[in-house]
Amino acid sequence: MNIDSIENGYVIDHIKPGKSFEIYNYLDLGKLDVSVAIIKNARSSKTGKKDIIKINEKLDINLDILGYLDSDITINKIVNGKIVKKYHPELPKRLVNIIKCKNPRCITSIEQELPQICELTDKENRIYRCKYCEEKIDV
Repeated sequence: MNIDSIENGYVIDHIKPGKSFEIYNYLDLGKLDVSVAIIKNARSSKTGKKDIIKINEKLDINLDILGYLDSDITINKIVNGKIVKKYHPELPKRLVNIIKCKNPRCITSIEQELPQICELTDKENRIYRCKYCEEKIDV
């Protein structure tokens, strides 16, 4: 298999095996007119297997969601064929339309058009709370 190197874009590395399509969908990569490569079950010396997503384009996309989806992910920003930034995303302070509040008395259960907004209240234990009803949501 031959996948070209990236000149400008992102490499999302160390994704848990089988999770790359979920990330692809959360980032809405299918709606963009860019080259995207998904590599499933690549060999990893650390974990045995991993998924990788390569995006060959400079984009203005919000990668914060990755900290919520998988804390082990590494994001590599590529400029002119070189890694200029390598980091692990942190848990986002706010998630919009990612987690659904399970409280049946929450306003979001009645007002379906309201955005589902959850805010990080305990980073160490990965706990979010619904903005509207304060319902605790464990991640």
